[in-house]
Amino acid sequence: MCRNIKPLFNYDPPATEADMRDAALQFVRKVSGFRSPSLANEAAFDAAVEEVTRAVETLLGSLQTSAPPRDRELAAARAKARSKERFG
Repeated sequence: MCRNIKPLFNYDPPATEADMRDAALQFVRKVSGFRSPSLANEAAFDAAVEEVTRAVETLLGSLQTSAPPRDRELAAARAKARSKERFG
């Protein structure tokens, strides 16, 4: 799994369409091995990103939990602190 893909479920505020698209883009990049596809592969690459984005939207819309939503800003602050501790 690509390290740049972050959990999107059960956060307050909820994941935006841009968050879902970014995760889909990272996933397609990882699977295809392309950071930026050639012109010959661009249409297939873009179509895959759109399909994965729709799948993510469907998944997040159908998941259920009884846990309280997590705070996105608090999670980001914790990640920054771990990064700073790890990399200095």
